[in-house]
Amino acid sequence: MELSVLIPTHNPHAGRLERALAGLRVQSLPADRWEIVLIDNASVPPVDAGTLAPLVPPNFRVVCEPVAGLTHARKRGFAESDGEIAVLVDDDNVLAPDYLATVLRLFAANPRLGALGGKSIPEFATPPPVWAEEFFPLLALRDLGPAPLVSSGLRPVGAVRNEYPVFAPIGAGMALRRQAVQSWLAGDPGRELPDRRGGDLTSGGDNDIVLTLMAHGWEAGYSPELSLVHLIPSGRIERDYLARLNRGIARSWIQVLAKHDACPWPGIPGWTVPVRKLKAWFAHRAWAGPAEYIRWQGACGHFEGQALSTKHDGA
Repeated sequence: MELSVLIPTHNPHAGRLERALAGLRVQSLPADRWEIVLIDNASVPPVDAGTLAPLVPPNFRVVCEPVAGLTHARKRGFAESDGEIAVLVDDDNVLAPDYLATVLRLFAANPRLGALGGKSIPEFATPPPVWAEEFFPLLALRDLGPAPLVSSGLRPVGAVRNEYPVFAPIGAGMALRRQAVQSWLAGDPGRELPDRRGGDLTSGGDNDIVLTLMAHGWEAGYSPELSLVHLIPSGRIERDYLARLNRGIARSWIQVLAKHDACPWPGIPGWTVPVRKLKAWFAHRAWAGPAEYIRWQGACGHFEGQALSTKHDGA
């Protein structure tokens, strides 16, 4: 098998999952060259493979991972699949019809490429408010332009610490070379970072994968030839959801950078966090509107991450 599509899902929305599977059904890559593995991650009720069968090609199957969490689901997907290349697809991603064929071509052209991503274009269920546009990157939405980009090592010449490539793949549509991702799969479970788990909006798994494989000499890249549609329900552009998301991402971002010697911010004592949050409330004018409040929540997550990274380092 040349390629495996891994779809972790927890209590999926039926309509969005159907759209994601429809995008896979029309892929230009012949079905005998790839497989779809949907990982049911502690859904209640469990995902019914029988109801999905009419929606998918014959190279589809469902496996179960009872331990909740995106990292656990992804690792189960790798254990249950065979492809030399894996494409991580969320249950609300609709891949362009040539996505999988393009992934294989680009990996074949660059043998040092370990991780690759592309454009993630939104389809909103309802039009987002103007103030929400600032926070689109939190929703894994991006278009980095028409030029391909490839990293030049984890610690570029002259850098004082490791550096995370700003164009590194996001989890939606991330393609990974199985040989490259072995270092992440074999990592110490005791050092696993918090990742998406049910309603918990902590993240960091995508960044951890990229930094781990780059530490072992692989490169990460962006290709404008790869494109997917990200289905965004109305609830994800509300103030409170974006605030929780910004806080969770900021907290885990600091933790993952600290783990990989790539964090420019020092650890801080935990007792200072409440005072810093209070000062940030006024600095960001958190009462003034939804954008200000969301920015303040991001600052809170940043402080929490700095305190947690201090504990992680044993300080």
